[in-house]
Amino acid sequence: MSIEIAPGECVALIGESGSGKTTLLRSFNRMVEPTSGRVLVDGEDTRALDAITLRRRIGYVPQDGGLMPHWRIRRNVSLVPRLRAMPDADALADAALRLAGLDPARFATRWPRELSGGQRQRASIARALAARPAIVLMDEPFGALDAITRSELRQSFRALRRELAVTTVIVTHDLHEAIELADRIAVLRAGRIEQFTDPARLVASPGTEYVATLLARAGVTS
Repeated sequence: MSIEIAPGECVALIGESGSGKTTLLRSFNRMVEPTSGRVLVDGEDTRALDAITLRRRIGYVPQDGGLMPHWRIRRNVSLVPRLRAMPDADALADAALRLAGLDPARFATRWPRELSGGQRQRASIARALAARPAIVLMDEPFGALDAITRSELRQSFRALRRELAVTTVIVTHDLHEAIELADRIAVLRAGRIEQFTDPARLVASPGTEYVATLLARAGVTS
């Protein structure tokens, strides 16, 4: 496959289980090493970059949130600024918590187990943003949440993107979510891109029979 994502753009990767969404996402920060081809981040071939340094400059939100259960929330969120020896790591963490909708005065000293599922995911998003990266990768960040919490987090995510103009790649199995959040959607099937376009065009003009079937299954019509 070939895909290019512009600065400040939000691209959703969607497809059935096993289509290659997460594999593609993780190739951007070298959590997966491609056997062929090239992955460029800011014009640099990732194979020429130190993997750890690359990951520290790219925000990452795993599906399960990935918070350290033995660290309080501020310590979790300040992880990357501390690893990068950035000054005022705690202040950066508190600013990121506010951006993600968590008041540091209430949540910074809590343990992850003391937060709801939605609050933990907000903290995970704050951790990905704390070092102010230009790129954020999100692997089904809202998939395990209830419908109301998922809707609230989508709204928060849209507000964050408007404020930060961060380049975002989001993996989701929810076509409605992709249409709501993304500037463009890449539909994957068996490791290939079936169609890569903006939501309106995807709905109005499905590029393949598979895309049309996917839209129909999700109840999405033009």
